[in-house]
Amino acid sequence: MSSVFSKIKQAWHLYKEIDIDALNKLAAKVDLAEVMRNVGKLDDTQLAGLMKMLGGNHSHKPKPSPPIEGDFYHLGHMLTEEERALQLKVRAFMETEIHPIINKYWLKAEFPFEIIEKLAALNICGVTYKGYGCPGLSNVMEGILTMEMARVDASITTFFGVQSGLAMGSIYLLGSEEQKQEWLPGMQQMKTIGAFGLTEPEVGSGAAGGLTTTAKRTGDSWILNGQKKWIGNATFADVTIIWARDIDDGNVKGFLVRKGTPGFTTEKIADKMALRVVQNAIITLTNCAVEEKDRLQNANSFKDTSNVLRMTRAGVAWEAVGCARGAYESALKYTKERKQFGKPIASFQLIQNHLVEMLSNLTAMQTMVYRLSQLQDEGKLTDEHASLAKVFCTLRTRDIVSKAREVMGGNGILLEYDVARFVADAEAIYSYEGTKEINSLIVGRAITGFSAFV
Repeated sequence: MSSVFSKIKQAWHLYKEIDIDALNKLAAKVDLAEVMRNVGKLDDTQLAGLMKMLGGNHSHKPKPSPPIEGDFYHLGHMLTEEERALQLKVRAFMETEIHPIINKYWLKAEFPFEIIEKLAALNICGVTYKGYGCPGLSNVMEGILTMEMARVDASITTFFGVQSGLAMGSIYLLGSEEQKQEWLPGMQQMKTIGAFGLTEPEVGSGAAGGLTTTAKRTGDSWILNGQKKWIGNATFADVTIIWARDIDDGNVKGFLVRKGTPGFTTEKIADKMALRVVQNAIITLTNCAVEEKDRLQNANSFKDTSNVLRMTRAGVAWEAVGCARGAYESALKYTKERKQFGKPIASFQLIQNHLVEMLSNLTAMQTMVYRLSQLQDEGKLTDEHASLAKVFCTLRTRDIVSKAREVMGGNGILLEYDVARFVADAEAIYSYEGTKEINSLIVGRAITGFSAFV
């Protein structure tokens, strides 16, 4: 009896909420008496299902939208509380200090010098080095921070990578103790800015045996002649690491060339389509005299140069991950907000397929570089380890940024949505620190035992 009474009560409440005109229209289409007889035969579960289907379950609330999160396998949860706090601190800096201004500077191809002091305050420069004011953290942590920076902008990441990795790294790995004491503390505080000059106008991939910039010792000085190209930070750096071939012994050596040294000139490279905030330069050295005390004392062959490149190539793989993550998260946010045909485009199957493909590649990249940095922390990193990660991550980044642009339609080419910048910057990341072809040959040599280099 109570069950019947409950059904009548529910029906009465439903009746009170029905618009009479709407009921009359419904009666013209269906046999209401037959409908009511059938409804009366339903048990409680069936009736509840019917009410839910008809929208009568007013207690139902839509599920909250999942967060925009590119760390699908929760690698961030593997960090300590202190490391996680530093990660989020850098993320907040990039989102509050860099994101609001970066498109303006990217469009003008200028560098926001006002952020250097703020970036220095994070105390992350020279993050893995021991002593000289450096934090001495893990390579995994350095990778995480690189990803966080590139997640917002790759140009700032490149500026930082040149400063903290290539320039400081050259001195940290190959300098004398006196050189380390002179340069590293100021560079760690970013009061002194560094650059790294290896690539030349006609020599990129063939730098190991083809450098044309020369060094000739004359008494207590070295005379440098030649040109360098694509040298980030060079237009305003206080010191530039110049790699040159010793005319007398044929070996590659490194030199600390101070800003303002006679015979050292820079020309900004204009009209770039990628990493436009980075101030790349062509450097011309004309009888540029450098004292012996400013020669990197432990850089005596290109193998020494390679030690620096191996260390920083892992960072470029992390930068690619950050660029891809930024593009994916921007695209996901856009598709959840952009409506077509009356609902968010994220609800459509083809859009979800693109998003899942992007996330799959991103997750594979993240787990790869995480393990890469673990190998580096264990002292087991090899050239082929770094090269494989650089090849795979930069290749997959191109695919991710392309799909991010695709799901945004025409808006994907506008700077205001960020993805256009990620698309362009991914092209530069794909090529620098060793092309796909060169890095592939490094891995190929390791797995086959045959060197396919010319």
